[in-house]
Formats: sequence, structure tokens, C-alpha cells
Amino acid sequence: MDLKALPFDTASMLARLRPWVECESPTYSPAAVSAAVALASRDAAAAGGSVEHIPGPAGLGDCARVRFPHPKGEAPGILVMGHFDTVHPIGTLEKLPFHQEGNRCWGPGIMDMKGGTFTALEALIQLAKAGIATPLPVTFLFTSDEEIGSPGTRTLIEEEARKHKYILVPEPGHADKGVTTGRYAIARYKLTAYGRPSHAGATLKEGRSAIREMARRIPQIEDMTTEDCTFSVGVVHGGQWVNCVSTTCSGEALSMSKRQADLDAGTARILALNERREDGTGFEVEKSVVRPVWEPDGAALALYEQARTIAAEIGFDLPHRSSPGGSDGNFTGALGIPTLDSLGPSGRDYHTLNEHILVDTLAERGRLMAGLMARLA
Repeated sequence: MDLKALPFDTASMLARLRPWVECESPTYSPAAVSAAVALASRDAAAAGGSVEHIPGPAGLGDCARVRFPHPKGEAPGILVMGHFDTVHPIGTLEKLPFHQEGNRCWGPGIMDMKGGTFTALEALIQLAKAGIATPLPVTFLFTSDEEIGSPGTRTLIEEEARKHKYILVPEPGHADKGVTTGRYAIARYKLTAYGRPSHAGATLKEGRSAIREMARRIPQIEDMTTEDCTFSVGVVHGGQWVNCVSTTCSGEALSMSKRQADLDAGTARILALNERREDGTGFEVEKSVVRPVWEPDGAALALYEQARTIAAEIGFDLPHRSSPGGSDGNFTGALGIPTLDSLGPSGRDYHTLNEHILVDTLAERGRLMAGLMARLA
């Protein structure tokens, strides 16, 4: 099979990807995420897939499972995982419209990770048009909450993954076109500072500001960062009336580590910041969503070697690495199921108003995905 001969038409791909990108779908807008999943499901159904609607977790968007017909039925096969939630709020299209200039194409979620999921579906479509059967059944799982750590879909992901031999995750490819064969352990924490109310003018000295308490704690948390475990505070909300000394202030912190033991030690350090005083003021840290460390074993690296061979046939190098930043590949890799991540198009600046993909990597990644689907057995 000559993978270079598969006619991936970049202009056609971008035209069909555009509705996915323009269907804005921030995690905390469940109806919007559900609409994006439904749109992708319709395209998958048009490509011959059998779509199973999965109601979303409480407060989150819907999910879908798409199975493609195969002589082996529901035997263990290839699972492609793609999330349809993004970090971009509704209205981002006004600041970041879908548009192409030369080899770049912009849009909210185009890199993380609608472009990759679309390209994986296109790979299967191209194989079908060429009359090339996949040795194993192929299933797609569309999910709705990856950007907040997959709190509602982790069980779904792990249960579905256990039914398959291989997991392919078309998250954004690296700048050097590399892939991910391991991911850091990640933990999120809920932070709450407690103050004592008073009138901010008449009785200011009687109050104790929760916002001030949070402000004091933020550098304390971030200064715990070491080479082995990082800490950052990314969300803070506090106060309701400017003429009231704030009673509560909430926040969220994130820590990452290449080794699980280092993350566990970091978790112990941040939890040690818990303090409640006799007057009710103080600070509270609660461990929230976690992603386990994913360290590749021999089977995972063997999967990577197959991908590297395919990439060489197509004409590009495929380096690999363990990556900071989480994905749902953390869960499947930690289960010991051979997983290959960052198979989507390359680009830059995802999670920003300059998020874009490199257009020429659409066909490259499409051929790579097609090769994996056509050869994994």
C-alpha cells in the first residue's frame, strides 16, 4: 500500500473541518459541546459509522461512540479518542475567526483537538474509498470534558479502552512533528480562603479579607515549584460587593510531575497549607481531579516503532517523548494499553487567540493515521 497515493485533499479537508471549528464548544457550555459532538457524529455516520449517543455527565456535554462495520464485529480493535470541548468561550470566533493564510489555518479548537479528530476520521474515509480494509475494527469515542481533566468521562474512557488492543489519540502534534509516548502525572486542587466580613468603610479594621488571604497564598503555592513538580494557580474568584470585606475567595491550582512519586510528594506539601483559625478565617486545599502518570512499556514503544516506520515511508521523521500537559491518553497508558498520543496536526499557540494548525500537516497526519489503521493487527 502506497500511503502517499491516498488522495488527501487539503482544501476539501479544511472546508469540511470548518463547521466543526465554527461550532464553538467550551466545556462549561454543555449544549454547545453536545452540538459539536452531534455534528461530528453526523459526519461519522455519513462515513458509514454506527453512532451510539451517550448522555453527558451531570453539568457537561454529551458523548458518542462510533463503531465502523468490520467482519470481526466488536472484537478488540483500535480506539480513537477525541474530545470536543475547548477552552474558548462562546464568542471567540469574533476574535479568532476560521481563516487561512498560506500554510496556517486559525480557529478556536482547530488544534486542540478538532483538527486531529477530523483528520483521524478522514483517514478511515480515505482507506474505505481506496478499498483498503483495516485488520482490526475501528471505534471512535467523542468526549466532552477533557479540558477540565475528564472528571465525568474517565470511567467511560477506561471501560471503553479495556475493550481494545490499541489507543490512538490525535491531540496536537509537536512542533517537530513528534508524538507522545508518555505523559506527566497531574493533579488539580480546589483552594478556598476564608475571611471575616465587615463594612469596607465604616468598620474596615474589624474584617479579615479572604481575597488578601488568597493573594498571600498564591506565591506561597507557586514558589513550591521544583524541577520535579510544578505548581501554578490559574483561577481565582473572590468578593461580591466592593464595599464589603470579602468572606470567601476560591481558586484552582495545578501541579505536574514526570514521576508519580514526585506528584504525590507535591500533593502532600500543598495539602499541608490547610489552616483554620479560631475566628473561622484561614485557608483550605482540597485535592480534585487527577491524571495518573503514563510511562510507556514495551508494547507502547512497539506501537510507536510501527508509527515511526510508517512516517518514514511517508517522508518525515517521527520523534517521541514524554510530555507535560495531560490528555485522556494518561488514563489508557496508565492501564497498560498500548497508546500513541499527539497524532494530530502540528501548529502553535493552542489555548490562545492565535491557535492555528500548519495546513500541510493535515495530509501528513492523515496518512500516518491511515497507515496505523491499515497495519495494526
